[in-house]
Amino acid sequence: MSDNDDTTHEDFDEAVNMTPKQLSEWLDTEESTSVGQDDGGESVGHRSGRRIVEILEKPKGERTESDGEHMRKVVGYVHRHLAQRPDGDVRETRWRYSLMNWGHDPLED
Repeated sequence: MSDNDDTTHEDFDEAVNMTPKQLSEWLDTEESTSVGQDDGGESVGHRSGRRIVEILEKPKGERTESDGEHMRKVVGYVHRHLAQRPDGDVRETRWRYSLMNWGHDPLED
C-alpha cells in the first residue's frame, strides 16, 4: 500500500478505536464468537477482527494493497453499523459486540 493513501489510513484510524491488545483479548471472549454471519465456522466479523489486529501491528509503510482493501471494508462496515444504533443501553447488545469484532467499541466514542 502506498504512503500516498493517507485518506484510507485516516479513515481506518478513526473507525478502529480499539488497540491490537484490546481487540485480541475481545476476540477470545464468548461474546465475540456469539455474533456475526456464520458460514459454518468462524464468523465474517471475527475473521475480520483477526485481520485488523495484523494490520494494526504493521508499520503503515509496510501495509499492502490487500491491507488497504480490508481497511476500506472495515471503515464501510463501521459507518453502516453505527448508523443502525439501537435505542437504549447498548453495553451488552449483539450490535455492540458485532462492532467490536470489527475493531470499534461504540462506548469509547
